[in-house]
Amino acid sequence: MKLHDISVSFGDKTVLSAFSGDFSAGITCLRGPSGGGKTTLLRVLAGLQAPTRGRVEHPFLRPSFLFQEDRLFPWLTAEQNVAAVLPESDGSKAALWLAAVELSAEGAAYPAQLSGGMQRRVALARALCYPGDALLLDEPFKGLDPPLMRRLIPLILRQTVPVIVATHSEEEVALLGGRVIAL
Repeated sequence: MKLHDISVSFGDKTVLSAFSGDFSAGITCLRGPSGGGKTTLLRVLAGLQAPTRGRVEHPFLRPSFLFQEDRLFPWLTAEQNVAAVLPESDGSKAALWLAAVELSAEGAAYPAQLSGGMQRRVALARALCYPGDALLLDEPFKGLDPPLMRRLIPLILRQTVPVIVATHSEEEVALLGGRVIAL
């Protein structure tokens, strides 16, 4: 995936201006303040936001996206929320992904029964297990305490597809390594 001279405007406000980058491999951290264009860039990479100007080359076809909001289905349990993105034959892997984010005991709970941090981990498990061609994470550790975040980082580091992480946290950037793009 390559972006050439991408600009995104909403009305008279330009959020991204003449941005170019190659996201073909490895981990890339998009670092910057709130409102700096990180989420907009992730949306362009996911094909959810058309650029106002510029060219997208070799777009991702099936990216997995962890939004800033958890976007869990309230009528499904934690395990069902994770299983919803898996191929039917792999549905049993949902419990393994919940265990990976330290939620083994909460598989039968509904989102309303979970804390905000637990909901975030269910959403992270769902994004990690989706068999996409890229992993796009918008503030993946929002609401999680630093020790838990440090235990979850290896799940991201093991990914074999391009990983793009939007964050304002210098600690997350340092732990994830990879390339850093300041926005």
